[in-house]
Amino acid sequence: MRKTTPFGWLIGAVLLAASALPALAFETRARAAWIYDLTTGTVLLEKNAHTPMPPASMSKLMTINMLFEALKDGRVTLDERFAVSSHAKAMEGSTMFLNERDKPTVEELIKGIVVLSGNDACVVVAEGLAGTEADFAAKMNERAKALGLNDSHFANASGWPDPNHLMSMNDLGRLAVRLITEFPDYYHYFAITEFPYDGRSPDNRFNRNPLLKMGIGADGLKTGHTSEAGYGLVGSAVKDGRRVVFVISGLTSEKERAEEAQRVVDWAFREFKQKTVAKQGQKITDAPVWVGSAKTVGLVVEKDLTLLLPSLAQGSLKGEVRYSGPIRAPVAAGTKLADLVIEIPGHNPVTVPLVAESDVGAGGFMTRLSTAFDIMAGRLIAQIGS
Repeated sequence: MRKTTPFGWLIGAVLLAASALPALAFETRARAAWIYDLTTGTVLLEKNAHTPMPPASMSKLMTINMLFEALKDGRVTLDERFAVSSHAKAMEGSTMFLNERDKPTVEELIKGIVVLSGNDACVVVAEGLAGTEADFAAKMNERAKALGLNDSHFANASGWPDPNHLMSMNDLGRLAVRLITEFPDYYHYFAITEFPYDGRSPDNRFNRNPLLKMGIGADGLKTGHTSEAGYGLVGSAVKDGRRVVFVISGLTSEKERAEEAQRVVDWAFREFKQKTVAKQGQKITDAPVWVGSAKTVGLVVEKDLTLLLPSLAQGSLKGEVRYSGPIRAPVAAGTKLADLVIEIPGHNPVTVPLVAESDVGAGGFMTRLSTAFDIMAGRLIAQIGS
């Protein structure tokens, strides 16, 4: 954007050597999807991502989040035992087959929710933390609002079908990112493939996440299915130091869910590569300085500039340096003076701050006199020209 000020707006341009053509298009069969590169903070794909939908058991991630928060702040411990109510025992669908005589530990309940998708385990956690499932749902909604999960509303702890129980794929994805980044001591539970709780159900002891057994770096998070929601999955995988988090929903079968999840992971790692396009302290351009001991100051990146770019393309990545100038002296090294706006075809622009490369002191008497003379000369020329 250009603006006119007494000194004018100066907008420079710079070319950074890097790949910059769009990646191959990806058409997902999912009704809704959100694909995210956590390492660089880049959204790779969105499809109906902000539309609240029935999340089925994928919303159990919010129940897990509430439990992880309680563990982190010391309200509960992993070996603490929770009582099982008749309400919890009566839960249908996927369960741990708990009864009122059981006193499962918090750690067993985590495994029961993550691996077995236990609806009964969710109710036990809800009642253990809040007294009743209704009160727990209210706390879930309060916490979701605080976390910025604006497309979510919870009616229960398990994801049991309810017209008021909704989440968007964006919210589910952001919640998954939180579980990965904020709770590293507990995230490993999502990679457990089998949990034969007390040997009660030989047929319901395996994790339903199809990616865990594919050897593609997957280590979480949660599947979901109801007739209204279809088949869905919140997943994450790591390869070559990059982590991808994704959510897909509305698939028609377990087979289609597994195939689509693998397609998502393969596409995200194959079509995008992480590249460092500018090193910390690298000068991008110079900016003129007003009444300073030097006429210009270098504009440098404050830290390594790493972007996620299409892997198969070659070309140049265009960036535009924007600042209001000339820069008035004095200038301290490290002071933010400009923004580098980088255009990545097919994706939103990336804005990176640029800082002063070095100190520039205020000019002395002769500098100020010369500047005043230049201004007077400029005004005189303008008057003559008019």
